[in-house]
Amino acid sequence: QVQLVESGGGLVQPGGSLRLSCAASGIYFSIYRMGWYRQGPGKQRELVATISSDGRTNYADAVKGRFTMSRANAKNAIYLQMDSLKPEDTGVYYCNAWLVPRDYWGQGTQVTVSS
Repeated sequence: QVQLVESGGGLVQPGGSLRLSCAASGIYFSIYRMGWYRQGPGKQRELVATISSDGRTNYADAVKGRFTMSRANAKNAIYLQMDSLKPEDTGVYYCNAWLVPRDYWGQGTQVTVSS
């Protein structure tokens, strides 16, 4: 059974930082492309960042220079370091594991950026 479990969300003031984690089980983790997506209030789910099996990262323009994604294959985990947070970063953040034709999602963790 595949499980992706996110953690680390919460309430933070603008300019603050959070670190999200996603623990994966039930998949051969190291060969999957992993990703973070988010869905803000009243918005569609959007890409935040991805990391390939060989560690190459890709970021949405809105988060470039502020967010850093990494993976630890030995721990079957990915991370998202979020700095200089803005109110528009508010949303539910989802972990994704993708390897054609498989596409798995976590339940999400809420991030709220507000003063």
